Amino acid sequence: MTIAEQQRVEIEPGVVFGTGGGRDLKCDIYHPPAAVKNGLGVLLVHGGGWVQGDRSQLRGYGILLGRKGYTCVASEYRLVTESPWPACLHDVKTAIRWMRANAERLGIDPAKIVIEGNSAGAHLVLMAAGTVGRPEFEGEGGNAGVDTSVAAVIAFYPPTALGSRNWKTRIHPLFGQEASAAQLAAASPLTYVGAGHPPALFFHGNSDELVPPAESTDMYEALLAANVPAELHMYANQPHGFDSDPLLGRQCADIMALFIERMVRG
Repeated sequence: MTIAEQQRVEIEPGVVFGTGGGRDLKCDIYHPPAAVKNGLGVLLVHGGGWVQGDRSQLRGYGILLGRKGYTCVASEYRLVTESPWPACLHDVKTAIRWMRANAERLGIDPAKIVIEGNSAGAHLVLMAAGTVGRPEFEGEGGNAGVDTSVAAVIAFYPPTALGSRNWKTRIHPLFGQEASAAQLAAASPLTYVGAGHPPALFFHGNSDELVPPAESTDMYEALLAANVPAELHMYANQPHGFDSDPLLGRQCADIMALFIERMVRG
């Protein structure tokens, strides 16, 4: 076996992890090289404003983190054009349950699952991290009764307070129509900040015109006030989706790995 083959991340595509809306939900698994496999699992959740996108968007992080030893699972979820909120959150939690229930198959520690998301996906992973055990958000996509708690959460440019001053309108794509203040609060990760929240890592560009940087800074500060370990990396003069730049993406993967090592592996 060549050195290149020894270092290759093996991708297992189209694995069914649950059901939603009467259909199978699928994920792609990024298996790390055996020589570096560390027994930690990372769920990757794509963005797209809750109305578009697919699990292939985070292939880059699946490979970058896979090379560092992490077993990554990039999962799909039902977009709001297919099923209304909170179906997309149900599907993220279904993926967490599947990873925990299949920890032996994946070769991961079921107590050390990390969830990562970008943009709308970041909103969903933060919601998942903060609403463990709430029946209205758990769904029935498979592996009922399995714990959906996570060891840490990583959010790139996340919407966190859907009814805040940071948004110019209440006509929010998550709902597809004007939403009440109560609806917006119930779908906002900031609402669920508390002492039991898992450690969180945020990335944001301070020139983001789609999701205001205050969405990250406000939640970061709220977590610190609740004595929850949190870390924020604000990138100067960078727009929404800045980590699509290969150099910045690799840097972010390095930061994620360092964060996970500190917060999860100990």
